[in-house]
Amino acid sequence: MTSNPNPGNGSADGAAAPSGGRSAPPPDRPETEAERRRRRAVFLRELTEARELRERVQPRRTKERRMREAMRMRTFRI
Repeated sequence: MTSNPNPGNGSADGAAAPSGGRSAPPPDRPETEAERRRRRAVFLRELTEARELRERVQPRRTKERRMREAMRMRTFRI
């Protein structure tokens, strides 16, 4: 697990967010595909990091969750 290189608001571009909290593109300029992919990559990286942290902090719950998920997959397999 790596630490977040851009601590703070979680934005990928490193720019300061407006006082509203979230940084969104101006309404007159639609989000480009590259920006969307960059934001998605940051989100998925942080999600994976959070799951790894949860596995380390709560190993029993994580194991139980994996077992329940495996049981569900076996139950609904065709």
